[in-house]
Amino acid sequence: MAKNDRFEVIYSQGVVKCVEIWVDKETGINYLFCASGSAGGLTPLLNRDGTPVISPILNK
Repeated sequence: MAKNDRFEVIYSQGVVKCVEIWVDKETGINYLFCASGSAGGLTPLLNRDGTPVISPILNK
């Protein structure tokens, strides 16, 4: 992909310590991104049963 438009931020909280939810527009899988200062991490957002949270893909 030439552009970086695969992921969409659907939730954002905080500035220095930030929590965001990103959605992969190709698969619908939701990811939790947390950052504090210069450190950060990304992980799939999971349901209670351990399966990934999947949003409907609207732009296809």
